[in-house]
Amino acid sequence: MSLPGSSAWLVFALLSAGFAALTAIFAKIGVAEVNSNLATLIRTVIIAAILGVFLAATDGLRALSSIPARSWLFLSFSALATGASWACYFRALQLGDAARVAPIDKLSVVLVAIFAVIFLGERLSAANWLGVGLIACGALLIAFGK
Repeated sequence: MSLPGSSAWLVFALLSAGFAALTAIFAKIGVAEVNSNLATLIRTVIIAAILGVFLAATDGLRALSSIPARSWLFLSFSALATGASWACYFRALQLGDAARVAPIDKLSVVLVAIFAVIFLGERLSAANWLGVGLIACGALLIAFGK
């Protein structure tokens, strides 16, 4: 199986998956004795500080004035969705096992595929849809299989 174009995206996607896995483990431990919404706020402040330092160091803050209004709007929607996702995720981790919560959270992969087709006009092949179905089945088996 060959990958089209540069495979740099794959490296970052795999790193993202690894960090997301660590996020679940660290968060499960971290929310044990903390209100889940407060835990989400703490996480958000730390992320904002790290990104602020990174942008300042790379001169990335200069681009703020050139961001189109449409981008601001959809980045704001994305931020709201992220906040809601994190709040729900932390509460789910507080209530359930990380090994069961994380796979259900990853059903977002299935939803992204469906939403990308509906809202972005992307096309998926039969093999892609099979993969989406397998991800859904796998997540449900991990979370609810006996």
